[in-house]
Amino acid sequence: MKLTNCPYCNSRTLYTLKDNYKKCKDCNKKFSLKKIDTDIKIIEGFCNNTPALNLSKDLNVNYRTVSNRYDIFRKLIANYLEELYYISIQDNTSYEEFYYFNEKQLQKKNKSLYEAINIIGFYANNRVYTLLMPSLPKAPMQDKDEDFERYLKWHKLQSQNSYATPLKEFWEFLKQSLKKYKGVNQDNFFFYLKECEFKYNFTKPICKALLKDIYFRI
Repeated sequence: MKLTNCPYCNSRTLYTLKDNYKKCKDCNKKFSLKKIDTDIKIIEGFCNNTPALNLSKDLNVNYRTVSNRYDIFRKLIANYLEELYYISIQDNTSYEEFYYFNEKQLQKKNKSLYEAINIIGFYANNRVYTLLMPSLPKAPMQDKDEDFERYLKWHKLQSQNSYATPLKEFWEFLKQSLKKYKGVNQDNFFFYLKECEFKYNFTKPICKALLKDIYFRI
């Protein structure tokens, strides 16, 4: 791998150490070219939606290494998008509430709206931003099916009577993107939500450039 700029500070003042290591005179970071090359390939795989297991086989790298990197990327992306949200949302921003149900929940005979993940989406400056909301308070057992059916009818009516908007497109993108995971732990749902937001708002080349910049600046 040929590297002319420091991946951490972008300086060109690199010099070579033993065992193919490089060191930057400006930020004093010392790094392995092999590790940097692997990190960049994992970033590209993540942005290309390559499953961690497939990428680990392609790169001949331990699965846990790739999986851990993916988890780090999601957390970094979440922090980046949270900062972007606070400087981007305006008073005239459009917004919409959405209830996410995974495939297993949708297939249940006795469905409950109160098991859904509640999300609010905002659209401003040509981008979608999301906030994860608290779950709905539990209702009496006999009310669950009625509330769920009422929600489904409302959602169907809204979809039929409204034109395509970025928020509605994003909800569909979110549902399709999360299907491949076959269930996301609710404790980690926020990070997968932010991954989808990131990939929806930015093209793949921009995703890769942004993530490289975020990752190597930590």
